[in-house]
Amino acid sequence: MEWLYILIVIVVLLILFVITTYNKLVGLRAKVRNQWAQIDVQLKRRADLIPNLVETVKGYAKHEKETLEEVIAARNSYLSASTPEAQMESSGELSNVISKLFALSESYPDLKADKSFVKMQEDLTETEDKISYARQFYNDIVMKYNAAIQKFPTNVIAGMFNFNEKKFFEATAADKENVKVKF
Repeated sequence: MEWLYILIVIVVLLILFVITTYNKLVGLRAKVRNQWAQIDVQLKRRADLIPNLVETVKGYAKHEKETLEEVIAARNSYLSASTPEAQMESSGELSNVISKLFALSESYPDLKADKSFVKMQEDLTETEDKISYARQFYNDIVMKYNAAIQKFPTNVIAGMFNFNEKKFFEATAADKENVKVKF
């Protein structure tokens, strides 16, 4: 009879452990999704600012068509990306061509002095900073989530309920290159 009570206590403790672990993993997965949503909001904000910036630059730098087309193509690539991985990659490309666009302003003093261009440049710079911070927070929570699903005994529960690793937001090879601007 005593062994029955011990068995019941062990089963109850085991069930509580599974429930607690499962809930912890669900919470971490929700945080990962939330942090990705925060990045996505900032990336969309950046994509929305770009058409106005391109139109402003067009007026001053008519013969810089190639750079403007690269910016538009990179923006469209981001907007058409359907997975977080594709969005991460296209976001890096977009950052690279925006840097090129800002470098162009150095050759056009009138553009550099244009108030709407300066305001858009400040808005984009602020957005890029927010994206950078959001990426950092995203990677932090992905690290916590991935570590949680790999540690024993949590990994057993994670495996039972299909909790899979998430990818970090990493810089692409293009992000790591120096920006090349041709005049």
